Amino acid sequence: MATMTRRAATALACAALFGSFAGHAAAQAWPTRTVKIVVPYAPGGTNDIVARLLAQRLGDRLGHPFIVENKPGASGNLGAEQVARAPADGYTLLLVTMGHSIAPSLYKGMRYDIRSDLAPVAELTAGPTLVMVNPSLGVSSIAELVALAKAKPGALNFSSAGNGSSTHLATEYLSAQTGIKMTHIPFGGSAPAMADVMAGNTQVVMDLMFSAMPQVKGGKLKAIAQTGLKRSPAMPDLPTVAESGVPGFDVVVWNGLMAPAGTPKDVIAKLNQELKRELDAPELKERLLAQGFEPAWSTPEAFGQKIAADIARWAKVVQVSGAKVE
Repeated sequence: MATMTRRAATALACAALFGSFAGHAAAQAWPTRTVKIVVPYAPGGTNDIVARLLAQRLGDRLGHPFIVENKPGASGNLGAEQVARAPADGYTLLLVTMGHSIAPSLYKGMRYDIRSDLAPVAELTAGPTLVMVNPSLGVSSIAELVALAKAKPGALNFSSAGNGSSTHLATEYLSAQTGIKMTHIPFGGSAPAMADVMAGNTQVVMDLMFSAMPQVKGGKLKAIAQTGLKRSPAMPDLPTVAESGVPGFDVVVWNGLMAPAGTPKDVIAKLNQELKRELDAPELKERLLAQGFEPAWSTPEAFGQKIAADIARWAKVVQVSGAKVE
């Protein structure tokens, strides 16, 4: 019996050692064919641009193509579900955003769980949104906006990219932190939301720096604050909301990569380090900063913790705002 026990223990140890070597070998070999990055949004936006920049660089470095496939729908959930159901072999990846951490609180009957069906690889970039007003409103700061909103409760309207979108909830968060009440007017995207403020139909809008800077520089919208804790190098003269009398206010829109749960850890570790190498490249940093985003590489563990913290944070905002998506 003792001999059999020793044999069994030896066999188990050998199996574990072989599995470790096999996993390491798989990571060393990966990739051996095309890798697909699913971007669950339409082409041309910030997330699509980031994915394509990294796909080109990773493909050149690793010797196999990295292609981007756009799979828009259901506020990013359609593409996320597709990747959650894909083989866990490192050849299908997902570009995730802050919106995916909001989704669990908004959508009923979701057919995937970002916490259990997907594995974090790395955060990629992060950047603030801009708080903007119609220039004719006569507001030049957060303090002036708050004073006007309190003087005329409910009279100001704010537009957003859609009910439950990150721009909607970021504005609701600002309202809650400053004790003001504005009426929400949802649209089907950032462009029409900003256009409505430019036309004077609504007065306030938040949007990504990348999308908003052309309108601000053209004088069609007036930026009164940015929403990160620190000023973006892309607009160093524009104060933050936190600097403007709302201590601790911090809304930074981020994106990152995830893989199907069960993807070999060695493959995730290799991809994570390759992403760090690319995001550290000065020429890529320069291109990202010009669009209002900064490289924000993180370990898989840190990225997973960020997602979990954001899910909890936005659940509270959704509850307070009463946002619903049918």
